[in-house]
Amino acid sequence: MKVLSLDKGSDKAFGICIPAIILGALLATGCSYQEPTAKNEQQETTRKQPGGQAAKTEQGKTQPPVEITPEAQVAEIAVVDAVRGDADKKIKHSQARRLVTTMEYRGPASMPRPPLPGPGFPGDVDRENYAKVDENGVFRVDETPVSTFSIDVDTGSYSNMRRMINQGRLPPGDAIRVEELINYFSYLYPVPGTNTQPFSVTTEMAPAPWNEKRQLLRIGLKGYELDKAQIKAANLVFLLDVSGSMNQVNKLPLLVKSLKMLTRQLNENDRISIVVYAGASGVVLENAKGNETAKIAMALDKLQAGGSTHGSAGIEQAYQLAQQYFIDGGVNRVILATDGDFNVGTVNIETLKDLIARKREAGIGLTTLGFGAGNYNDMLMEQLADVGNGNYAYIDTLNEARKVLVDEISSTLQTIAKDVKIQLEFNPEFVAEYRLIGYENRLLKREDFNNDKIDAGEIGAGHTVTALYELTMVGSEALRIDDLRYRKIKAADAKASVPGSGDEVAYLRLRYKAPQGGSSKLLEHAITFKSAAKDLSQASDDFRFAGAVAAFGQLLKGGHFTENYGYNEVISLVNGAKGPDNFGYRGEFLQLVRTTQALTDKGISRRNK
Repeated sequence: MKVLSLDKGSDKAFGICIPAIILGALLATGCSYQEPTAKNEQQETTRKQPGGQAAKTEQGKTQPPVEITPEAQVAEIAVVDAVRGDADKKIKHSQARRLVTTMEYRGPASMPRPPLPGPGFPGDVDRENYAKVDENGVFRVDETPVSTFSIDVDTGSYSNMRRMINQGRLPPGDAIRVEELINYFSYLYPVPGTNTQPFSVTTEMAPAPWNEKRQLLRIGLKGYELDKAQIKAANLVFLLDVSGSMNQVNKLPLLVKSLKMLTRQLNENDRISIVVYAGASGVVLENAKGNETAKIAMALDKLQAGGSTHGSAGIEQAYQLAQQYFIDGGVNRVILATDGDFNVGTVNIETLKDLIARKREAGIGLTTLGFGAGNYNDMLMEQLADVGNGNYAYIDTLNEARKVLVDEISSTLQTIAKDVKIQLEFNPEFVAEYRLIGYENRLLKREDFNNDKIDAGEIGAGHTVTALYELTMVGSEALRIDDLRYRKIKAADAKASVPGSGDEVAYLRLRYKAPQGGSSKLLEHAITFKSAAKDLSQASDDFRFAGAVAAFGQLLKGGHFTENYGYNEVISLVNGAKGPDNFGYRGEFLQLVRTTQALTDKGISRRNK
């Protein structure tokens, strides 16, 4: 423990014991401290004031002069008041930490401010920003027979969830987007034979894992694959957050290592520019060739974190560079890497989305890479990528950086179909109720399906996209919604069908545009009972694994629709359905489920926002 002495402008200084981790944050701003002794009140450390002399410690050793700005003094007071629980100040611990982490260090160049420790302050998780998501409800087919949504290939929710579970806490329910958990994994869907149709379509049905009296319908898309050598020339602008909030080991240092991995995949036909932003923005590297790895690495290694986060200025400058070095017919993309903690300049999310949408129409996409914890803005990262015709990934480890930026670089960079929409019309003769699992923030109006002005999701080369519907068949004992009293057609009069028959369960329509196209193309596919298995054990490994991931995601959100199905059942299902697992992702998922079960059994509660 350390004793901190502060002068709040009165004649009397006061001392307070604070944890060493908070002291480390204060030291980063230049605050002084002294070891506890019997005469602490008489042994305060002197600090250099403008025009003064170098400070001396109680041992008499001269220390390099450090200028303490007024903001640093405010930060000191805020932290102390927060730790003391000063009700008059009403400053939360996490808010005090924000003041410290955005401080500008003005010590000598030979003594750069050390990286702050990772999140650990009480209340840090409450400062992370997630969009409020209400799970999709159940619809009666005779009232609402059509379901329409945009596809989603983002994976950020999965790796962010993994980070929190590995830290020993359950993620807040709003942090879980079930479709991103499902789509984190690849599935063995047929690969399109040619690129005239950019993706294949696969359907499969079987009893739902959490209730055998209901059916689970899987729709799978698989984009055609490209070797890395076939990726078009790329004009990439790295837009990097170097603000004070990025000064943690799991933020800027990990970001630099991740982007070095990406640049090693490029060649002389590619171009790299680097723009940084903090209190202001600036160009660090302009139009370097992709094979100039030493030059790019040197520019990345020089980055240091400090200042507030003027993200909007950096975005505008990055797009200017992307336009200046635009490659006709190539990949033109801004890659935004940040914790999303914009606090200066244009912070209105709708204004940022409008800017990115305009640039998207000019042929410049946006990919977002999230880093860090404590102040992480998941909502902003996901929404900006959606508007920018790009994908969103959260990088919590070097392994995840390798997955996204090396192993899956083709799908990350090379779009093969854009504005992909899915629409299902369910047959009321056989299907009584349906529920789309996930995709809550991707839902579209029925009329949006044929409107080419409506933006939707993109598929990259080699991407797989999976959507799951839970269906309750006509006459089932598992109906969630009571029949209407005055319905003209009674359930008893409806036709019955069995797995293996040719009767249509639903009719699937898909619309998509070519990467440079303006008009959509239509694909249609009838879904029949021929694709249905009588028992879950007869379904494919991929089907059962996707069902297990869907069950896990729903449990993390509260388990409103999974009835008595629990983590034990998820573990059992995964054990029998892992299938090929060359990279170990499915095995890792199994361990995450086991850890989550242990956290739940120990009574650790979720903190929903």
